[in-house]
Amino acid sequence: MNVYRSIQNPVVQRRVVITGMGAVSPLGHDAAALWAGLSAGRSGIRRIHDTDMPEELLADIDENAIAGIVPDWDGEARFGRKEARKMDRFVQFALTAAEEALEQAGLRNGNFVPERTGVYVGSGIGGIGTLMEQARVLQQRGRGRVSPTLVPMMIANMAAAMISIRFGMTGPVLAPVTACSIGNTAIGEAMRLIRHGGADVVLAGGAEAAVSPIALAGFGNATALASFKGDPAAASRPFDAERSGFVMAEGAGILVLESLEHALARGAEPLAEVLGYGATSDAWHMVATEPSGKGAASALRLAMEDAELPQEAIGVISAHATGTPLGDLSETRAISTAFGDKAASIPVTANKSMTGHMLGAAGGVEAIALIGMLREGLLLPTLNLTSPDPECGLDYVPLTARPAELQAGLSNSFGFGGHNAVIALSRFTENGLLS
Repeated sequence: MNVYRSIQNPVVQRRVVITGMGAVSPLGHDAAALWAGLSAGRSGIRRIHDTDMPEELLADIDENAIAGIVPDWDGEARFGRKEARKMDRFVQFALTAAEEALEQAGLRNGNFVPERTGVYVGSGIGGIGTLMEQARVLQQRGRGRVSPTLVPMMIANMAAAMISIRFGMTGPVLAPVTACSIGNTAIGEAMRLIRHGGADVVLAGGAEAAVSPIALAGFGNATALASFKGDPAAASRPFDAERSGFVMAEGAGILVLESLEHALARGAEPLAEVLGYGATSDAWHMVATEPSGKGAASALRLAMEDAELPQEAIGVISAHATGTPLGDLSETRAISTAFGDKAASIPVTANKSMTGHMLGAAGGVEAIALIGMLREGLLLPTLNLTSPDPECGLDYVPLTARPAELQAGLSNSFGFGGHNAVIALSRFTENGLLS
């Protein structure tokens, strides 16, 4: 039997570790750039008219509109003109992040068993840029000029499919669509698959490239976007009394998950361990967060129970924290409900204050940020928290990073429709966190 092929055992649950990370974000084109920007408290949010977005799109975007745009992206330079023209921007991000994660994990050259290797990568909106471009072609040039690759370029499963195709992974391939909780859904479900023997390796995370005139108009008319006219870097304000909404962003965050025995058998270095996962639904509203946060609190409890972690083991919570008035308050209530008297002593960080809200890519990117905090012993700052909301009374690590001794942490992701997904990660120790 191949040394990399694990013995499936329905009783013994396998430990699941992370061995590779890849990111494309408004702070740069790899995970190192993401961490450097976050740890320095640097914002990647800019005026859209100051980016390299195509001129034909800028005409339909307000001159003051802001977003977290991936800087200096050139898909044709990365993939070649022929290949790039067949891939929507969100797929390009996903492939780039997947390649980085595989390289770090030592799996870039295909040294894995294809049928035991899966891909769980989702997107909230998929190829909306391609859809809108081809809608213009239809209107201006007629149906005969619409691209035959329109459908495969726009559908939300194509990031997962293209990773599978490009790297020859023939195990389970899934594209979860749970709105902005996609990354955590993917990581949690991938952990379950590996834990119970369904695969040895899974690439998990999310990708998004939805900053477009129609998406900006839709979110804007729903009064979900931040109404901020000053410095773009100050627009995303989680937990601040002056917060007014989220800032759209784009990118990808993908992790390599594998069973511990598989990683050790091939000499890989575990970067962190996935200990637990909790998922619930608010069953409340299409877009509004359930005000009490009871669904999110339940997901927090489930993740800790699954991880077999006591409350005192949690050193940090990476909040979903989009900067919407109700959302941040509801999440604060969820944390307070789940942790009771201990809630005020647990640091809570808000990465979206620096990246903006990357929608389906947010969970994967924020998992990478949490791993960085655990490994580096550094609590990332919540930018722009200059006037704390008195109703949001937790420790949000305002403005500057803070050193801390960390063993384990939680990462929250919530999505339209009431999706709640929480993952529990820890620093890797050979005998387990609590042994």
